[in-house]
Amino acid sequence: MRSRWLPVLALAVLAPVCAEYLWAYDDSTGHPAVLLGNLVVFVPLYGCPALLIREVARRRGSGWPGIVLLAAAFGVVEAGVVDQSVFARDYRGIPYWSDMADPTYVAPIGLSIFLAVTFVMNHVLASIAGPVAVVEGLAGRRGQQPWLGRPTIVLASVLYLAGCAAVYADMLDTSGGGIASAAEVIGAGVVALLLVAAALTVPQRPRHLAAGWVPRPWLVGLLSTAVAGATLAYGPSPLGTDALIATYAAAAVLVWRISRRRGWSAVHVAALASGWLTAFALGAFATDPIGRVTAAEELGHHLGVLGLVALAGCVATTRARRSVTA
Repeated sequence: MRSRWLPVLALAVLAPVCAEYLWAYDDSTGHPAVLLGNLVVFVPLYGCPALLIREVARRRGSGWPGIVLLAAAFGVVEAGVVDQSVFARDYRGIPYWSDMADPTYVAPIGLSIFLAVTFVMNHVLASIAGPVAVVEGLAGRRGQQPWLGRPTIVLASVLYLAGCAAVYADMLDTSGGGIASAAEVIGAGVVALLLVAAALTVPQRPRHLAAGWVPRPWLVGLLSTAVAGATLAYGPSPLGTDALIATYAAAAVLVWRISRRRGWSAVHVAALASGWLTAFALGAFATDPIGRVTAAEELGHHLGVLGLVALAGCVATTRARRSVTA
């Protein structure tokens, strides 16, 4: 029983930590009591969908392509329907928001392309795929097995809807009645449904894998850190947005091709995810949190989250290696 519930609890907590606390952008930065209390909302909002997405993909056998597509659908719903941040040119009084949104703002559809790409990909990598990969590595031999029973699936679904309702209500309250138009919300919903449909039609991983060179896990982790770190340096200009899209597309194709070769294992997956989560944690040192946060509180927050991500990644890679060689 303990071995069954530990991965569930770990993912339920790690997903919101990576989704929200990793970036250290809020005035809760460096305040442990507030961060702990906020999990009441963030576990339903991020932990529950991470568990549900993983469960659907593992039960259907769609593997990581299914997880990534469902995570993208989640990101579209979160940023386009629930908090509607991708349509905002000013948000929560964040002073630098317009600097991010305006350079690629497309008025006819009311959307900032830079924010859309950044937020959806951050949800894919930090909110869902990264935590799932790390916790599956921590779970060892049970990493790719289903974890949830029917009652837990129902409970997670209800909690997720409740979390969305809470964030949506807060968005309405702080924005004075909403940000996006009905057409924009419907458009985001349609995109999310198309991504879900694509995820549900993904074929199972082929039994016969191709031959070819597969890099060592440490090299995968190092390259992942470097590539993810580079994306954080791209500015919100049209050129920077194009470079961001091109980098993500090239990295996705490369990982897809190598992962279909013999020798690719759960160890590589854990190293890959640990690399990009570490890069995000390091990049957050440059974040200027809103509200009143002292330098000591900010530094303590950064070091604590970086240490958590790095430690979890190292242990996950080690446990995954043991499960593969056992």
